[in-house]
Amino acid sequence: MTDTAKRTILITGGAGFIGSALCDDFLDQGHTVKCMDNFATGKKANIEHLADNEDFEFVEADIRDIDACSSAMKGVDIVLHQAALGSVPRSIKDPLTTNAVNISGMLNILEAARLAGVKRFVYAASSSTYGDSKELPKVEERIGKPLSPYAVTKYTNEVYADLYHELFGMETIGLRYFNVFGRRQDPDGAYAAAIPKFIRSFMEGTSPQVHGDGEQTRDFTYIKNVEQAVRNAAFTQNEKAYGQVFNVAYGKNCSVNELLRILIEKLSRFDPNVKTVLVDHVAERVGDVRDSLASIEKARNVFGYDPKYDLDSGLEEAIQWYWDSLH
Repeated sequence: MTDTAKRTILITGGAGFIGSALCDDFLDQGHTVKCMDNFATGKKANIEHLADNEDFEFVEADIRDIDACSSAMKGVDIVLHQAALGSVPRSIKDPLTTNAVNISGMLNILEAARLAGVKRFVYAASSSTYGDSKELPKVEERIGKPLSPYAVTKYTNEVYADLYHELFGMETIGLRYFNVFGRRQDPDGAYAAAIPKFIRSFMEGTSPQVHGDGEQTRDFTYIKNVEQAVRNAAFTQNEKAYGQVFNVAYGKNCSVNELLRILIEKLSRFDPNVKTVLVDHVAERVGDVRDSLASIEKARNVFGYDPKYDLDSGLEEAIQWYWDSLH
């Protein structure tokens, strides 16, 4: 059972890849959206099409600023906390900033929400929390040792959220995202995700870089599956969801080499020369997990998560978007 009456929803990191998709989705559902971002990784271009929407408000602020967090919380019914500094390599290079944003920043948002009387708090957790666990598929209650500062911060988020549920009765729900991809995901920069970087490389005729032998596996998850999961979590009335974390994935993994084969096949319809581009294998990255595959039964059973997009159908939409945006 869900309650979908009109709400005012604060989306932190709302100008980012996932955050902007959620802004679109919740506005489409008839809600009022307050988007908070400092453009550290988010982009104005991701939300500029919403500027004239009377149900959309943008707040340029940093989650490390507690006063800004408190101000943004006014009139809010539900918080969707997506703001974070992502990337395992970035966290290894600069653990202090990653810690300040991902832990202190989330605590600021949690505390501001509590003081404002906001009960529902849905936040972006991460599959990196599984760390060195070799178990497949990944089940929420069994994790390993973290392999990066980023993983430490995302696990700490879960601990704080559970604590706020136990101490203050907040309806916290964590969503462990698995390798999300789709429209607006930035292909540029040192810390860009694999799929948009691969697509950009093939389109430009340059060799995509693969860390290691390419046989590592990931549970690639299309953005529209994430939208559904967040929507269901935001409005679920099932108390079994509160204080819990849930995997958000498709529930099927794929090697990086197989991903590259699929990309070449799909992109060659636009440009046959893609088939001549060679892949550049470089050293494995410190902190990366070898294999990843999610069990999604908990999310399915508790709040009805039912992903509609597998890797193939997600890539069909994503590739078309990248092609259109680059041409």
